[in-house]
Amino acid sequence: MAIKIGYQPRKQRKFRFRAPLHLRHKLVAAHVSKDLQKELGKRSLPVRKGDKVRVMRGKFRGHEGTVVRVDLRRYKVFVEGVQRQNAKGQDIMIPLDPSNLLIIEVDTSDERRFS
Repeated sequence: MAIKIGYQPRKQRKFRFRAPLHLRHKLVAAHVSKDLQKELGKRSLPVRKGDKVRVMRGKFRGHEGTVVRVDLRRYKVFVEGVQRQNAKGQDIMIPLDPSNLLIIEVDTSDERRFS
């Protein structure tokens, strides 16, 4: 299913801001590793809690971990082990953009995910 929106950047921003949940989930998608592409027959998948991912860009490039949380409101993904300390000294998780992630392992606990 293709998502049809205008080509003007203002209309694209408006679409992402007002998108319903079932479309937001599709917008939080990441590329799949080469071996999984052959196995699944898909190039990208929506990221879900429990998937194992590798960070491809940024300060944490090369880090692998499981997805702890997916924030559909901000279109961000939180990965286990990707964190920093705030001013109080507490560890806080860093939100990552799904386009900077590569899915290595897929959580197959939901049988409806690939049907």
